[in-house]
Amino acid sequence: MENVGLVLEGGGMRGLYTCGVLEYFMEKDLYFNYVIGVSAGACNATSYISRQPKRNEKVIIGFIKDWRYMSFRNLILSKSYFGMDFIFDEIPNKHVLFDFETFYKSPAVFLVGATDCLSGKPMYLNKDDLGEQFQALRASASLPMLSPIVDYKGYKLLDGGISDSIPIKKSIKDGNTKNVIVLTRNKGYRKSPGKFNALLKFKYRNYPLLIETMLNRYKNYNETLDYIEQLENEGKVIVIRPSLALEVGRLEKDPKKLYGLLYNGYNDTKRSYERIMEFVNQ
Repeated sequence: MENVGLVLEGGGMRGLYTCGVLEYFMEKDLYFNYVIGVSAGACNATSYISRQPKRNEKVIIGFIKDWRYMSFRNLILSKSYFGMDFIFDEIPNKHVLFDFETFYKSPAVFLVGATDCLSGKPMYLNKDDLGEQFQALRASASLPMLSPIVDYKGYKLLDGGISDSIPIKKSIKDGNTKNVIVLTRNKGYRKSPGKFNALLKFKYRNYPLLIETMLNRYKNYNETLDYIEQLENEGKVIVIRPSLALEVGRLEKDPKKLYGLLYNGYNDTKRSYERIMEFVNQ
């Protein structure tokens, strides 16, 4: 599969849909040589690249009720709704072991999208930039207002979804003429303007270019979706998106709903698998 990219959107707990997609890929031993993701998409991709079926399910749903995973208690104690040390240090090293060796031996190019707070522009970190405690993933998954800015490699970074929610253009720029895109919203969805703009402007007043990017995020996101639909109509991409109505929000904690979304991703991919294989092998 030369010049084929796998592009993964974020979306917090909506990323369980992506878990289901990647589970089916692993079941069929389908591994892409180029993977790019932001936020939850990038986090899910790590267990896919390390070839560890069911790991994402064990990590997310297995700990979703644990306050150390995500809670307002974390927000008070560490200024992050998500327990970054628990998620990116304790879990992979003690509870659900991460196969670092397989991950780093993988020939796949893996890019993690984050947002540079000073420029307001996307920044893409590769496997070598991941960090001993998954600092690249921490940055990519650090949601504005719910997580502090991450200082890493001399940059101040936040959620990759702010500046490039669906990094299809980066994948194409890197030479991928065909792409499989995993979205975490239903077909026809379009983002509305933010509701907390005054609060964002105050919180990030020292980062004017970041504020500008945040305020225009909905426009950029919707333009990207329009572009993806154009590519889809031209037969240049395969898009996998939830076929069932979403019942899961960004911070969902109900295991039943999360399993439902995971199975939706798995079943949608199963139904599309022959079409995907025809597309990537043509």
